[in-house]
Amino acid sequence: MVRLLRSSRGRLAQFIPRRDTKPRNFPIFEVGSSQDASDRQRKYAGNDGAGESAWKSSLSKMLEGAATALGSIGILGLAGYSYHWYYKSLVLSKMENAFAPGFSSLERAALSRQDADSPTQDDDWIPRAEQVTINGIVDGTIQGHYYLVTGEKGTGKTSMILKAMSRIEGEGIAMLEAHSNLEIFRIRLGKALDYEFHEDYIGGLFSFKGPRDTTPLLDIERAFNQMEKIALKRQEESGRPLVLIINGTHFLRDDEDGQHLLELLQQRAELWATSRLVTVILNSDEHWTTERLLRQATRLQVIPVRDIEKKIAIESVKNFRAKAFHEAVPTSVLEEVYSKIGGRLRFLSHVAKSRDMLSACETICEKERLWLLDQCWILGAEMDPGAENQQDICASAMIMAKALIAKEKELMRDKDYDGRLPQIPLHEARELVTNNEFLKALDHINIVTIDSRSMVQADSVAMQNAFRVVSSQPGFDEHLQETLDRLDELESLARTRELTVKDVWGGKGLRAVVESKSKKGGQEDVVVTIKGFSSEGGG
Repeated sequence: MVRLLRSSRGRLAQFIPRRDTKPRNFPIFEVGSSQDASDRQRKYAGNDGAGESAWKSSLSKMLEGAATALGSIGILGLAGYSYHWYYKSLVLSKMENAFAPGFSSLERAALSRQDADSPTQDDDWIPRAEQVTINGIVDGTIQGHYYLVTGEKGTGKTSMILKAMSRIEGEGIAMLEAHSNLEIFRIRLGKALDYEFHEDYIGGLFSFKGPRDTTPLLDIERAFNQMEKIALKRQEESGRPLVLIINGTHFLRDDEDGQHLLELLQQRAELWATSRLVTVILNSDEHWTTERLLRQATRLQVIPVRDIEKKIAIESVKNFRAKAFHEAVPTSVLEEVYSKIGGRLRFLSHVAKSRDMLSACETICEKERLWLLDQCWILGAEMDPGAENQQDICASAMIMAKALIAKEKELMRDKDYDGRLPQIPLHEARELVTNNEFLKALDHINIVTIDSRSMVQADSVAMQNAFRVVSSQPGFDEHLQETLDRLDELESLARTRELTVKDVWGGKGLRAVVESKSKKGGQEDVVVTIKGFSSEGGG
């Protein structure tokens, strides 16, 4: 029995897992001696020191990251400020270089028309009294004003300015051509001043355009602000102003945009003339720019460039022909040349360089006559109503032609008459054509010209000859009167209103015609006409 129990216990022991004899680390809370307590405190203090060390390590890493970020921001800010400072200095350096001796591409192209080595390629053989004044303005000798150089097309305004520029090799000068589009004007100004309007500034990649970047006028104002800095530096170094030349000012439109730009230019020109920083030279072929500038001008000086006087023109052509063609031209031939083309520089230059001068004169006169007929011929009694506005200008041209020819006949009665073109005061010319806008249109297409003294004349001697030929045609006066009558009829129809009431009684009706008739002094009379009519008979 005992033996059986032992064997059973042995078999059960195979299925019962053995107890792990390794002691386990369970926290035991027991009361012990003071020595044991101190040992436990030291143990726990070691654990707190490890936590404090970890906290200090995290804090140091945070401070290190913050210092790195602040350092990066500081370096980035310093780099940005350094670039900004460098860019501003580069802008001034480029603009200062634009006023250094030498010429821009535009100036080079203009100067290439003049070849000092060949007497047949320039107009130096014709002396100009205005050249000395323009030389002094361009080289900075004459200061304290800004200037409007005005005159008819082809009188030599631009040529004299270019000659003055070539004398000093473009030093201190910027030149540009005006344009009716303000954006194109802005680009041309930037090219003349070598100024990019901050369009190449890298900082612009990280910003949006604001309200100040919306119009070309603001960019033009910024360019002038930069130019003032160069002018101040030049004034301190040499005591001479910069010179800004705007050629073709009449190309600006006589509208709101053009007036704003001209106002900006004049304000700057007045300020610069007072401080002697910049001398502005405006070049124009039309009278409206003179009118616009004179309204607010205090330091403006107008330099009229007119046709060359008869004596100087004849002598100059004679000397040129002797030098270039070894020809002694009779005075009678030169007198005839002047009577056909006058003292217009571009005509004289063309004729003097031609083999047959009289034939060249006839060609010029024929071109002017065809231009007059193409632009201003009148259509008579059969005029279409749609041509009314254009024919108003054409009729005004023919009225002015007749008036100038009559004035010429009066001058020819004087034995001392020197062949100068007849002139009519502007206010009298406005009374003749009844509308100031018509005269502006004729000035724009080079039929008549209005000078700085507000006198109206033919655009040239050749155009005066064309007036004479056209107005002497048989039946011209009757044809002009028919045109004027037709224009009055069309204008009357535009002022007439008609009201018709039908079938009022017995197939009959009433027709009321309301017509306004203008009187002197700008007043109008209203005429009401009432007539009865039969619907069967039609009236």
